[in-house]
Amino acid sequence: MKKILLGLVVIGSLLQAKPYTQEDRIKDMNTMAHAMNVIQSGFFYNNYDTVASGVETLTTTIEKVRPPIEETSKQDVMEKYMDKKFQMTNKTVKKINKKALTILQRFKSGDATQAVQAYTKIMDQCMKCHREIRKW
Repeated sequence: MKKILLGLVVIGSLLQAKPYTQEDRIKDMNTMAHAMNVIQSGFFYNNYDTVASGVETLTTTIEKVRPPIEETSKQDVMEKYMDKKFQMTNKTVKKINKKALTILQRFKSGDATQAVQAYTKIMDQCMKCHREIRKW
């Protein structure tokens, strides 16, 4: 009985799941750009709460980012195999989350220089993704 109920819950949640579209990704990218600006403002005003707010927005938004349904619904098996967008996205998310935590730890301890360096490394991850996936 429990297995049937659990199966129905899983199937129901999968059916209600909305696919991640290009519009969703654009919205998330704009949110992350704003979060990076908030973090930078926190550095300029030496305000930990502002930095923490920006980091919180960045880390919650980056967790939602993935290749949109338009890019993942390819029919060619070999093309799907060669496309490493999911792997790259997952690595980028982990690296950005790690550096965001470093920003909070370093800024709170008074080491603004190291916090800014972690911020720069996040920007490097952003640009790496844009170069490789968006072909900039």
